[in-house]
Amino acid sequence: MKNDIQNLNSQRIIRRPEVEKLTGLARSTIYDLMKKRKFPKSIQISVRAIGWLEADITAFIEERISESRKGGE
Repeated sequence: MKNDIQNLNSQRIIRRPEVEKLTGLARSTIYDLMKKRKFPKSIQISVRAIGWLEADITAFIEERISESRKGGE
């Protein structure tokens, strides 16, 4: 049961406003990075709505933190 809940959390879809809040990036920056394949790909959740897997956004943030720490060593 606990693994099911953890799996569900990693599969949670979040919308752009939450992605902006989590990453600190503006909408235009997110789409620019997506175009350059440097940001997680969005998924279509309805005809007019997209979202991102929370796990993908978390991984993106962790990568950015890791990259920024390497530069200081």
